Amino acid sequence: MTVPAHPPIDHAAVRSVSERTLDWSHKGIPPAWWGRTGAEVITSAPVLFEADPFGPVCVLRDAALTHNLSTMATWCRQHGVELAPHGKTHMSPQLAARQLDAGAYAVTVATAGQAAVYRAFGVQRLILANELVDAAALRWTAAQLDADPHLEFTCWVDSVRGVELMTAALRGATRPLDVCVELGLPGGRTGCRDPRSVDEVARAVVASPRLRLVGVAGYEAALGHELTDRALAAVQDHLGALRAAALRLTPLFETDTTLVSAGGSTYFDAVAAALTDWPAGSALRTVLRSGCYLTHDHGLYARTSPLTRDGGAGLRPALEMHAQVMSRPEPESAVLTMGRRDVAFDSGLPVPLDLAGATVDRLNDQHAYLTVRPEDAPEVGAWLRFGISHPCTVFDKWRVIPVLDDDDRVTDLVHTFF
Repeated sequence: MTVPAHPPIDHAAVRSVSERTLDWSHKGIPPAWWGRTGAEVITSAPVLFEADPFGPVCVLRDAALTHNLSTMATWCRQHGVELAPHGKTHMSPQLAARQLDAGAYAVTVATAGQAAVYRAFGVQRLILANELVDAAALRWTAAQLDADPHLEFTCWVDSVRGVELMTAALRGATRPLDVCVELGLPGGRTGCRDPRSVDEVARAVVASPRLRLVGVAGYEAALGHELTDRALAAVQDHLGALRAAALRLTPLFETDTTLVSAGGSTYFDAVAAALTDWPAGSALRTVLRSGCYLTHDHGLYARTSPLTRDGGAGLRPALEMHAQVMSRPEPESAVLTMGRRDVAFDSGLPVPLDLAGATVDRLNDQHAYLTVRPEDAPEVGAWLRFGISHPCTVFDKWRVIPVLDDDDRVTDLVHTFF
């Protein structure tokens, strides 16, 4: 049966988010907005910092988002790959809609709970880039597939035991669950470690009446984001094994086109180089799962993204933190109204954008410690801007994030669902 084309996301459901009423539970917004809907705020296009928000404040820059969406879509087309951005980065259906509208193939998630969020907004193609062995999650997935003929849902498997658990949990399901055999890096996280295991798991999937073998997958950054010769060699070895597996398993795949997926936000250039130019007649499609390109950053990905690592300006930082100086206890120090509850710290501390030579040295739950030159020291009460490193661990700290134009006027309010 041919299923008619269907929108990749329910845009009406996405728009309905703006009808939610803002209140005291949404930190970083002006109290004057409490009791108003996001749509009402957006219609009035207020200048955020003239509306007296409670600090600290996290914002997104609309021009940078638009630029990054266009840049990544163009890069993927030019390099013969597709993009299924990782939705765990922002957990925002509004931002996912912008990515899908820009040409993204699917939304990637890491857990069934994340998948449920995106299904609530009608996302039609989901890649769960992880092993799925939870019986309850598998039953939920089966129910989603059986209820919606448009839904395409793919997950990973890396063991025969995983195949057995999935098959048992899906007993009674009408549609088979699409799976990719995952390859892993030695010392990394999930994924088969050798060709023999890959082939054994693939044969088990084909033998299962509840699963369908649709491809192979990996994650080349499982050991980190270094750009050393040793790290890049490990990436190349992994991608070479992934390519070999895709070609070796071709007779076993159960769909007309085969999914070959890899690619975080650091090595996607290596993925495109290694996993394209397939043999004539093969039906292999390469899908990246990069997620952090959308907002980029001033730290980890500014250093490592293929589009900026050599001083390029292919991507622009879209996430900013604004914090106020609350104390100047010493000539070369300032304490700010921003801490671990507000900003990422797992892959680098916030980056001062207004003071040359200043550094954030450490964070407490609600405080940041800034070292400055005495002649440049900001006064108590001054507001300062900061870039971030690693957007994934900023978004999860904010339920609502204002999107601003170049004049600091609010163009949207992005809701997250962690």
